[in-house]
Amino acid sequence: MSTPPVAKKQPQVRVHHGDEVVDDYEWLRDPENADTLAYLEAENAYAAERTAHLEDLRDRLFEETRSRIQETDLSVPVRRGDWWYYARTFEGREYAVHCRCPVDDPTDWTPPTLEVADGSVADIPGEQVLLDANAEAEGHDFFSLGALSVSRDGHLLAYSTDTTGDERFTLRVKDLRTGEVHPDEIAGVSYGATWSLDATHLFYSTVDDAWRPDKVWRHALGSAAAEDALVFHETDERYFTGVGATRSDRYLMVVSSSKVTSEVRVLDAADPTGDFRVVARRRDGIEYSVEHAVIGGEDRFLVLHNDAAVNFTLASVGVDDPSPQHWRTEIAHSDQVRLEDVDAFADFLAVSMRKDALAQVALIRLDGLAAGAPLPEAEPIAFDEPLFTSGLGSNPEWDQPLVRIGYTSFVTPETVYDYLVGSGELVLRRRQPVLGGYDPADYEQHREWVVARDGTHVPVSVVVRRGVPRDGSAPAMIYGYGAYEASMDPSFRVSRLSLLDRGMVFAVAHVRGGGEMGRGWYDDGKMLAKKNTFTDFVDCARHLATTGWTSADRLVAEGGSAGGLLMGAVANDAPDAFAGILAVVPFVDALTSILDPSLPLTVIEWDEWGDPLHDPDVYAYMKSYTPYENVREQDYPRILAVTSLHDTRVLYVEPAKWVARLRDVAGADVLLKTEMSAGHGGVSGRYESWKERAYELAWVIDVAGAPYEPVPSST
Repeated sequence: MSTPPVAKKQPQVRVHHGDEVVDDYEWLRDPENADTLAYLEAENAYAAERTAHLEDLRDRLFEETRSRIQETDLSVPVRRGDWWYYARTFEGREYAVHCRCPVDDPTDWTPPTLEVADGSVADIPGEQVLLDANAEAEGHDFFSLGALSVSRDGHLLAYSTDTTGDERFTLRVKDLRTGEVHPDEIAGVSYGATWSLDATHLFYSTVDDAWRPDKVWRHALGSAAAEDALVFHETDERYFTGVGATRSDRYLMVVSSSKVTSEVRVLDAADPTGDFRVVARRRDGIEYSVEHAVIGGEDRFLVLHNDAAVNFTLASVGVDDPSPQHWRTEIAHSDQVRLEDVDAFADFLAVSMRKDALAQVALIRLDGLAAGAPLPEAEPIAFDEPLFTSGLGSNPEWDQPLVRIGYTSFVTPETVYDYLVGSGELVLRRRQPVLGGYDPADYEQHREWVVARDGTHVPVSVVVRRGVPRDGSAPAMIYGYGAYEASMDPSFRVSRLSLLDRGMVFAVAHVRGGGEMGRGWYDDGKMLAKKNTFTDFVDCARHLATTGWTSADRLVAEGGSAGGLLMGAVANDAPDAFAGILAVVPFVDALTSILDPSLPLTVIEWDEWGDPLHDPDVYAYMKSYTPYENVREQDYPRILAVTSLHDTRVLYVEPAKWVARLRDVAGADVLLKTEMSAGHGGVSGRYESWKERAYELAWVIDVAGAPYEPVPSST
């Protein structure tokens, strides 16, 4: 076995608040430096050599995933205007083909059955291909769609593509009547694109040098991109900005938001060249979103906000003067329920909420409601499983008698329902096929509550194959994130079956910093309370060992991006709690990044982590936990770090520096794998992503000491 690569040391001195730091590996930040590329390639070669014995297992895991997935398939059609829209996948092709077929009967809301049989798809009368992503991706190592937006009349398609992974897209327009692509072409745009009501104009956003979406533009169809009008420029570096529309399509919206503050501008969609007007001026710490509804025959804006309401409250206001002094509370604040979103339909509202760490949807009927009358109580759509995730699916029509719901759990594959509002009937439209005889009854899911070291009760979700012993002998994997109020909700993953069928326990620690338990849960794991995220995760891991789910020498932890920071922190603070750490695009050099406002996304992150550049207390606190700063001479668990050269969110240099220091200071057994043609989301294409996951899971299985072959069920 060869020796691991050794990164040369080129000391650079950094001084902040009187504190001098010598960084030996900051030189790796230059991706065009030949020495940087040589080092990354050497790490890739070393990782390949160290994992060569897992090649057969990787191939087996890839085939297990592939064999369980119906490769030639269709999504459930969604109705918009005169068409049913859906996506098709074909065996052997990496990307989806986006299609539509005509609505035969405008009174029938039952989606057409587009049969899949014997690995082929039946001919679909009147089918039209909107975009074949495989054709668009041809000749490129990476491909991603950023926008796929059809004009309201159904005639035009705006779509944008990224072929490098840097999340800067090229926007184009296709005439769906002729199949011709217009000469309109706009480079360097951010995600999304929004049509005006009459399809004469297209709105989009662009990013600044720090990859921050800061400008919204209006493009007149048929004109040159150089003639596009700047609609809005967000000059405050703490804010992102973007453009969209209400569900009714009556209003266009420009939204500016930081991590803690937002501001919305609206414009009548029938007047695309008009001026946007502010709903409520930004106030530090106040977040709000806007939706348009017709209540009791009156046009009103629904405003979901957190002014004196930590878990948010819903208000409504007339569209002519939507200033805050006129807001009328419609759903009061609750300490137990976090209101997350509201979608308005012609006759009802769909409210997305979170209660008891479960994501749910509740409906409010509007039909028959008198002007000025209070809204009826929201009624959650009920499901049978103790752990699940439900949320709104695609519902593009304003006036429809049903609402599309997505549902999943750790044991239930992704499921699509139509909820018939009039009758309350929940109609199953599709459940993700899992080939090979999958039976959810072979698995069980549990919710446990861990008493953290400060007395807080932290939820942990566990899924396992029935019959796995609870005597500490089972290998296990625990996943965590804990940032940005993101919730790690119960969900089904085909690739996870390969772990469960090898007798592994899979757990998710719903640590503070996430949003599972409401806004307060998030606030208690950010800024100067960030260490709660790390201690919660360690306490959850130790709970799994002390209660017999697994043992420390058989437990592997995984986290990505901000969850990668979590991985680095717990590796430093509790290395004895884990056999291995899988860190995906890990944010492990957070202090260096957050100190540099010229780096992508840094300034807006100050509301999440604090501002160490100007605040010495924040600087000291971050320095006390950031993984790179706190590597020390001790025994570390085995570590695999995975990153991408073109990642603009967490730069490859962070894990590269971290790995170099782990080896130098602690002699750690650590591997670094860098995708040389990918971005933050990793490789593109479904087969390539399955192979990438097989690589990671093979390493996890090996480190956890799980069998390479699935074990027979004991039931």
